[in-house]
Amino acid sequence: MALKVELKPFERIIIGESVITNSETRAHFLIDGAAPILREKDILTAETANSPVKRLYLCAQMMYLEKDIPKYQELYMGFVKDLLEAVPSFRPQIEDASKLILSGQLYNSLKEIRKLIKLEEELLR
Repeated sequence: MALKVELKPFERIIIGESVITNSETRAHFLIDGAAPILREKDILTAETANSPVKRLYLCAQMMYLEKDIPKYQELYMGFVKDLLEAVPSFRPQIEDASKLILSGQLYNSLKEIRKLIKLEEELLR
């Protein structure tokens, strides 16, 4: 089943190892295949990963984009440990995200961690 995507003017999207930037008009297209896909609003960079949960997300994002869990596993576990020491109440969501990673559902793990980003932002207010 193809993924239906609509890009706003100048919005970017990652498909596989390519960053695609839309032109000045809206674009609609279908993507069929198994390449990792992330819209600009869901992409974190090293510069924007400026909190414990965002660093965890960035690590999981790299696992997803590179399709390489072992490469980032040790780093991920370090972020999990630090985060659980700081905010033990995040344990259920972190366990859910980690289970999804272990079962190969990396995109779904990113969705779980995005929920934690919102919770973290509420705590920091």
